[in-house]
Parts: sequence; structure tokens; C-alpha cells
Amino acid sequence: MKSEHPVQKRSAQPRLLLSAISLAVLTLANQAAAQNAGDDANMTRVEVTGSSIKRVANEASLPVTTVKAEDLVKQGMTTLADFMMALPQSASLAPSNAGSGTNINLRGLGVNRTLVLLNGRRLANEAIADGYANLDVIPMSAIARVEVLRDGASSIYGSDAIGGVVNFITRTQFEGTQLTAQAVQPEKKGGGDEQRLTATWGKGNLERDGWSFYATIDAHQRTRLAASDRAYLSSADVLTNLGRPPTLGTGGNATPANFTTATNKTAQNPYATKGCLAPYSIVGQKGTCVLDANEYGTALYANQQVTFYARGAKKLSEDHIVSIDYSRGEEFILGTKNPTTTLPVGGVNAILPSTSKWYPGASGGVPAVAGLNNAPLIVTWSVADLGLATTKDVQLNQRVAISDEGVIGGWDYKAGLVVGISNRDNYYYDGYVKGQGLLDGLKNGKLNPFGLQDADGKAYLQSISVDGAKNRTSKSTFTGIDVTASRALTELPGGSLALAIGADLHRDTTEDTKLPIVADVTYANTSPSHGEGARNVAALFTEINAPVTKTLELNAAVRADHFSDFGTTVNPKISFRWEPSKQLMFRGSANTGFRAPTLFDAYGYRLPGATGLTAAKWDDPVLCPGGTPGVAGTGTALPGYVASTVCNTTLPKQTGSNAGLKPEKSKGYTLGVVMEPVKNAMVSFDYWNIRMTDMLANLPEQVYFLYPEQYASYFVRNADRTINFINNTTMNLGGQKAAGVDVSGSYAFPRSSVYGDFKVSIDGTYLTQFDNQLYAGSPFVSNIGQFGLASNGTTSSFPIITYRWKHTAKLNWAKGNWNMQLSQNYNSKYTDQNLVAKQYWRNINSYKQWNYTATYNGFANTQVVFGITNLLNAPPPATNSSLYSFGYLSSASSPIGRAYNVRVTYNF
Repeated sequence: MKSEHPVQKRSAQPRLLLSAISLAVLTLANQAAAQNAGDDANMTRVEVTGSSIKRVANEASLPVTTVKAEDLVKQGMTTLADFMMALPQSASLAPSNAGSGTNINLRGLGVNRTLVLLNGRRLANEAIADGYANLDVIPMSAIARVEVLRDGASSIYGSDAIGGVVNFITRTQFEGTQLTAQAVQPEKKGGGDEQRLTATWGKGNLERDGWSFYATIDAHQRTRLAASDRAYLSSADVLTNLGRPPTLGTGGNATPANFTTATNKTAQNPYATKGCLAPYSIVGQKGTCVLDANEYGTALYANQQVTFYARGAKKLSEDHIVSIDYSRGEEFILGTKNPTTTLPVGGVNAILPSTSKWYPGASGGVPAVAGLNNAPLIVTWSVADLGLATTKDVQLNQRVAISDEGVIGGWDYKAGLVVGISNRDNYYYDGYVKGQGLLDGLKNGKLNPFGLQDADGKAYLQSISVDGAKNRTSKSTFTGIDVTASRALTELPGGSLALAIGADLHRDTTEDTKLPIVADVTYANTSPSHGEGARNVAALFTEINAPVTKTLELNAAVRADHFSDFGTTVNPKISFRWEPSKQLMFRGSANTGFRAPTLFDAYGYRLPGATGLTAAKWDDPVLCPGGTPGVAGTGTALPGYVASTVCNTTLPKQTGSNAGLKPEKSKGYTLGVVMEPVKNAMVSFDYWNIRMTDMLANLPEQVYFLYPEQYASYFVRNADRTINFINNTTMNLGGQKAAGVDVSGSYAFPRSSVYGDFKVSIDGTYLTQFDNQLYAGSPFVSNIGQFGLASNGTTSSFPIITYRWKHTAKLNWAKGNWNMQLSQNYNSKYTDQNLVAKQYWRNINSYKQWNYTATYNGFANTQVVFGITNLLNAPPPATNSSLYSFGYLSSASSPIGRAYNVRVTYNF
């Protein structure tokens, strides 16, 4: 997109980088605090995410961000989604309305390219897409720390980790009983409030007793936040100032219904002159009624999670430990849509015959309309009596992991067995009926399309209801065994030359079925389907770590994977660490990556026609031409076509698998420096660069409508030229280029018995490149700080929002029983989509959310945390993009506003 002030735009970027670097240097950096942990840390050898070789904790050859559980508490976080959004390297959606739950998207490369681990091993993926883990099913109360490997394509865990690795590490043991209650209450009325309860019990100490066991249960819920609860964010004045003045549609589904006849395609409504029927509809254009979006919109879905985790360990000898852990995470999300509508069933429109008492001018009291002459009416009706059409999406993820680790013959070894099962079921929860039943009810006079139902009509709707019926069931599994062994081979000038070897054998399966009942519910516009697939993966990997001198360490690893359906791939990774002085260290790495299509992408359902509707409203570029490309509601329907069916409306699209997909590949490297300019300070800069080819993704919806001529073949049309479906299946697109600099820093002020201890820190990412290519040979288009061509793919129709600069900065104070923290989550400005008139072209201002928490430990066995989220009540950034129906970046910010957070923990 072009800016009105290109000179200003170009000069702002280096200034922003310089200011960020200056801030980092002044506040210094937080990554090497372990170097000040004392001599004990230097003697302890641990396994760090990204390597199979145990080493001293303060070594940092790879860029790893570590967040401890107490840090999550200090920031008032209630879910792992909160952690994900505060991570500068993440470009994830928030808070997620997706039925798949919460995903993490490192570097903005897509959730399928971020590998999520629990204690270093995989979980069964979310069951439908089977390409990523749902963080909501991970037990937050069991987490000890989270390690984020910001260097991609891991040769240890899998070459599909192109964006990086997030390893959730649980506590190994716990003694006693702990209860926690937490509540989040928004300041403004409405929904969006949260409650959380946890209970943890444990007994035994591995070192003292030779055994340990603990279990924890964690329950969380969030209520629905209706768009009307934050109506001021998308008011008519706000949208008008953005260049998106609310435009009233013509016809379409509403209560009272609009109608046409076989000879008159112009929509009419018998109640338009009477104001339609509040609050369900408002007066539209040309004597019609339109649905009142403010009545039905949802800003945040209702969500509930219950997770359970248990771990037992037995020390068989001084160098031999066996452990078993079980995790169970269940979540349900209530997804809401506009009320059920009448759609053609088997090509037959919804017809109201003149024999119905609800025919205009008949005995039902519906006002007469001149010129009808008892002609059958084709009605477009939204059934207000049914309320919101609500689905219930239920996920259940379970995993058992058995681990045996110890020392045999001088080798440190670890072996494991993992069995994971992920189930996902979808139900018609409320407001769904059989489509043919609606047509029959209109025909036999039971249903009144022009108002609310009488007693007979309500009873009839109940008789055709499918509420409570399961409509889709999916299952994915992960079964794997792994073994790793490492040992020192010989002594080098800098230390021990260490070798690790390992093997991994696992099987993934997926099964997804849309049940026959979906054919009866025409509102969902989908069809029964079934897809299933399985894949075996066998891998061998090795790693060698060579401390060549006291200051130079080299590391090399290679992984060979054999996929039962895509053959063999070999991917190496090399890294180095050079520490010329105690105050200066350089590091770097290079790798290749390989990601096969997910089982859903390759073997999921395939149907010849539409499988759903577009997420946003669009103009059919052929039947509603003449408008601004990519902007719904600006075209004009061709003669003979009903405007509400071809203009500013959702259109049928086809999703599903693609048997012709091939794997995508990547190359990446990092180069960084860590400095300790003064005592108790650290600053680091890590440049990262990733190149991908044959990228697996869905085309973003807006691409079809921005370039309709180029993508005309993707519009499959019926004989009457209306759209049968838009092909939006997974495809191999072109390439992707992403690069940037991670900046981290911290400084601990000298300790003071009078004023307490102060520490400042910053963790940020500055993007230097994020280019996408729609197909091989086409131009690369930048997505940095503007609406480009990058999409979140299968999890959302929203584009990825890639900020030039994103950071989290913290000021922490501690004294005695008190600990306080003030943090800022910052996203830099963004060029709006600006497909509106030029006078409305604008930049989206930078977004700064301040959060405050205070922790008090002065009560016996009790910890109290009080916090204020969004301290200054910053509104979510407004946008003139038509992709966002509420007028703000709902995919990148929360509409909740200022909220108060209280957490109390009691230890028995």
C-alpha cells in the first residue's frame, strides 16, 4: 500500500529501530541473568531446549527465552493465551474465537510451523486440522517454566519446527496442598469476565524419599462478550470517520422477511414503512428490512477449560529414575452466528404460497402489498424466534508419557513412550433446525416469516429442532517412542567433546467425519464427508558439541526423517558460541527445514461442491461488478439478480484436502551477540532469517476479490452464472521471506534495604523483512506494517498482522513481602488497508497496553495478587478494513478494556 507521506514512513523505521536499541542498551537485557546465579549454577548440568546434550545452565549458544511460572503469576495471567500474546516473537490471534482454541504462531510463519512440546515431547494435535497443538488443553497450574527456542528447524525435535519450538515444562514434584482462586472483572458492563480455580496436592520428595507424586486440576471460564457490550467501538460515527459509513443493505435474510417473486426480482417488505421489527431488524434500502448486526454480533465467544495433570516418579538408584505423567485437557467453546436463515434446499427456494394465512393481506394480519396477485413469494428470512445460532465445540486431549532416564556405562540416556489422543466434537447447541422443515412450515402455513411466531409456530419450530445433535466428530492420535544417549568422548582445551545420538519412531493418525445431519441443516451450507489418514515417521539424529577452546564452542546436529508417504529427508543444523571475554559472547546457527503436508491437508475430506461460506462478506466480481476491488457493498447487481444474494454477502467456498500437495522446505540462520556492559546488566541482539519455498497455505479470502481476473478460474459457477463455490483448499503457494532482530535486555539496580530492589527489562522483535509470494515466479509483497498477502491459513480468515516492532517492557520492584510490576505491551503503527476513498487513508496508531500487578506474601501460607489489565483503558486499534466487521483489529487486540484481576493462593 502507498502512503500519503512516503518520506516520513521511510524515516520513521530507522528512528524506531534506533530508539528500540537505545532503550535496550539503557535498560540492558534479561537473557543472561543465569550468569549471575552463582557458582552452583556453573556446576549443574541440565538439558536445555534445543539440544540433547546436558550442559551448564548459563551457556547460551542458541537463542532461548525462558519464562518461569512465577513470572506468569506476577503478570496476572489467567491462561496460556495471555502468555502467547505477550511474547514479542508471536504473531498469534487474540483472544481467539476459533473453535480450534488457542494456537501459537512464532514469527508469523503460521501455527503449523511452530512446534509445541510438553516436557520435550509432542502432544496429539488439535483433531480437525491435525497440524498444531491447542494451548488451552495444557495444564497451566502444572507449569514450572516455558522455554521458547527462537531458532527454527530443530534437528532434535523435528525439522518441521520452521518457526521455532515452545516447550512447556512441568514441575517435577510438589509437596502439600495448594488452592488458588482467580477472577478477572472488566470495568465496563457486559461479558468477558473470567474465573479460575486450581487445586494441587503432592507427596514425597525424590531426593529424600526416593519417590514423588503430585496432581493438579485447573478450571477456567470466560463469558460471552457481545458486540453490543462494546458498541461504541463500532458506532456509526467511528465507522464513518474511518471511511466505512454503515451502508444499509437491500433485502437479504431478516425478520420480517423480504421477498421477491418469479417475475419481480426487486426485494420488498410489507413492514418496511412501519420500521421493520426492532431489535431484530432495521429499515434497509428500497423498502426492505435488514438484520440488525448490533443485536447479534459477538466480540468474544464463551469458553470453558478444565485441565488435569498428574506425575509420579521413582528413583530406582542414584542414576536411574522412572516417571510417568498423565495430562487431560478439555475445552468447549460456544460459537455464535446470526439466526438460522432460509436457504434453497435441493435447488428449491423458500416459498410462501398465497394459501398461507401469513401471506400479505390474508387473515394473519400481515399488511397487504400492492400488485402481488396471489403470486408465490420467494422469502429470505432470518428466524428471530430461534435467537443466535450457537454451536458447541468440545475438545478433549489426553496424553500418557512414560520416561526412563539415567546413566549406563558412562552414557546419559533417556527413553520414552508417549500415547496421545485428541478428540473434537461439534454440536448444534441452540437455534438450529432442519432446512426442509422450514420450507415445509412455510408451505403448510405453520410458520410466519413476517414476524414472531404464535404458539403453533413455536411448537412447529421445536418439532424440527436439531439442538443437541452432534454434527462433526474428529480424532487425531500420536504414538511415539524415543531414545537419546549422550556422553563425553574426549577432553578438548575448552572442555569435554560430547556426542549425542537418538532415534524417534512415531505414528500419527487422523479421522474427521461430518455426520449426515449436516445435510438437513442448510444454514451451515455444508455436506456430509469423511476423511482419514495415517503416517509413520522414523528418525535418526545425532549431535556433537565441541568446546574447541575456553572461548569457542561449536555444535553440529543432523536429523534424517523417513515419512511413510513423502520419503526421506535429511536436515542439518550447525551453531557456534564464541566468548572472547566474560562480558561479550557471539553466537550463530544455520539450518534447513522440511514440513510435509498435515494429514488433514493431504487426506482430509474432499467434496465436489461448497463446504461452507466465506468468513467475510464480498461482492461477486461478475454478478455485482463496478465496485472497489476487495470492498464489499460497492458493486451493483446485474439486472435479473437479487442484490442481497450477489452483493455484500457471504459466498459459498470449498475447503478441504488436496492430494497433489508437496512438502515445503526452508533455510534459516541466526547471528547474535550477548553483552554484559556493566555488572547486573545484559543486552542481546539476535538476527534471524528464514526462507521458505512451496509454502503450504490457503489463499487469503481478500486475494480472490482484489485480483478477480487473475483468480477467475477459482470461481466455479453454476449454469445461471451464480457461484457454486470458490476453491479455497490448501495449496502450495510461492515462497516466504522473513527476517528480523530480537532485542532483549535487563538491568538490576544495586540492592537497597531502604528502597527495595528494582529491575527493568525489555524483550522485543524488530522485523526487517516479511514478504509473501502467492505463486512461484510472482512478485514478493511485503507484509510489514501493512495489509499484505499473508494469511493465518486454516485457523482464521484474518490476515497475519506483522508489526515492524513489538515489545514487552517491565519495571519490577520488590521489598519484603511485596512485589510490584508495571509492564507495557507495545505494537508499532500500521498502515491501514485503505481501500476506501483516498481522503480516509490513514495509519493505525501504535498500540500500548499497560498492565500493573502487586503481589503480597505477608499473610501466613497465603499469596495475594491484585492487578489491573489495560491500566489506561486503551481501545483496540481501529481499522477501515472490511475484513473486520466491528471496525477494530479483533485479531490482534482485545475489546474488553480495563479489567481488574484478583488471585489468592493458600498453601496447607
